Amino acid sequence: MAFSVEISSIFPFSLSAKPKKASQDTLFPCFTKPCLSPQVSKTLSFSVSCRRRSTLAPVFSSMITPQVAKEDDELHEECGVVGIHGDPEASRLSYLALHALQHRGQEGAGIVAVNHKGDLESITGVGLVSEVFTESKLNTLPGDIAIGHVRYSTSGASMLKNVQPFIATCKLGSLAVAHNGNFLNYKQLKRKLEENGSIFITSSDTELVLHLIAKSKAKTFLLRILDACEKLRGAFSMVFVFQDKLVAVRDPFGFRPLVMGRRSNGAVVFASETCALDLIDARYEREVCPGEIVVVDRGDVGESSMFMLSHPEPKQCVFEHGYFSQPNSIVFGRSVYETRRMYGEILATVAPVECDVVIAVPDSGTVAALGYAAKAGVPFQIGLLRSHYAKRTFIEPTQKIRDFAVKAKLSPVRSVLEGKRVVVVDDSIVRGTTSLKIVRMLRDAGAKQVHMRIALPPMIASCYYGVDTPRSQELISSKMSVEKIRKHINCDTLAFLPLDSLKQVYGPVESHSYCYACFTGKYPVTEEEEEENNAERELTAL
Repeated sequence: MAFSVEISSIFPFSLSAKPKKASQDTLFPCFTKPCLSPQVSKTLSFSVSCRRRSTLAPVFSSMITPQVAKEDDELHEECGVVGIHGDPEASRLSYLALHALQHRGQEGAGIVAVNHKGDLESITGVGLVSEVFTESKLNTLPGDIAIGHVRYSTSGASMLKNVQPFIATCKLGSLAVAHNGNFLNYKQLKRKLEENGSIFITSSDTELVLHLIAKSKAKTFLLRILDACEKLRGAFSMVFVFQDKLVAVRDPFGFRPLVMGRRSNGAVVFASETCALDLIDARYEREVCPGEIVVVDRGDVGESSMFMLSHPEPKQCVFEHGYFSQPNSIVFGRSVYETRRMYGEILATVAPVECDVVIAVPDSGTVAALGYAAKAGVPFQIGLLRSHYAKRTFIEPTQKIRDFAVKAKLSPVRSVLEGKRVVVVDDSIVRGTTSLKIVRMLRDAGAKQVHMRIALPPMIASCYYGVDTPRSQELISSKMSVEKIRKHINCDTLAFLPLDSLKQVYGPVESHSYCYACFTGKYPVTEEEEEENNAERELTAL
């Protein structure tokens, strides 16, 4: 038994959508000649004989790079996805949409397009969207169907081979996938697939989907996608492209957002947020429902949908409203701007303080700060300026400058702060190191008092559904009381938005549709529960 797998993000190139015959005698992968670009090369193609898996294993040992732990004091969304069907400039529109979604991932970007022959063409690279794509590269992505991806890694190290979309080939042909989320049962499924002969090239959990599709016994790609998705547990919003079809999938809990829109020429667009639709003049139509699979093709039907077994109560990520999504987006059917403003208004009601000015930690704290100031009747001013040109890493001066990394990103406005009682609104406190430096910076700029207000409840637990959070024991709120945190960061007062108050924003019915696990430690599905469920399923099968 043999199958062929191709991962486009290792080396992107033209790929036929017709089935590729795999040799039964293939022992080693063969590499096509890489192109000259240092960041974008051609595809690794290999055929695997499952009977000889042990012979192949050493070949990949040099390709595995250990993941480097992230030490910054911020939360990160892992990805943004886009899919476009029916527009002759699909790849260029995907490029623009990825620009709008750049805040969801800055480590890598990629686009796969279906050309006029039905072949899949791919460009991927490490870096920002504007760094990966050029005019000449976009010219190599013709066709009216395309999918795109921006990445911040929650699963898998930051390297070129992990940049999506991924392309795979099995006996039915070729397809590509872009994924936002995190598979909770990745390790269990990967282990089982490896025992049956699968060879994994990347360290991204998205590759798992391709192996499940390749192994499926279903007769069509669509049924294989359905079969694979029903095996997955956790958070996933995905777009697939194969033949003349674009498929959008959202997990039964609806953890991560995925919206559908339409351009004036009838082209259908899927994206992680509506801000991507706005940039390319697509009209927002609706969300992809939790558990829904939407299929778009060139037939008379246009688009159709089917459903996996949907969970009776969705658990959408509340951090999408509080931190990750752009304020001009509509996410989970709600305006992100209005939701954050309400956070700030309620925070001013439950945690008032005598002050002269309200400022924000830009950018995610800005709208909540506006709500706080309006409710408190205190002027909102720009007390901290954010440098949009500061890179993620810095070449620091030889002589150490205190709080250099924070100062490079945020600059205090002394005329706003000097001699004032300042309320500073932020969205969250993660490890506490950044908050401590911000408070010290404000005091150095002449603030008479510094009152920290956090527009979300204390984070006490890690997220396993697609947010790159530190381990629970590294979260300062899991180790310290609010008063101890206040003393640690050296502010005059500190208050978080209480969880009950957060739920008031959504009302008694809608509030049950959100996941609050990072605030409570109570998960809709845990890794331990999933292992137990897998064991029960295996026993039932026996």
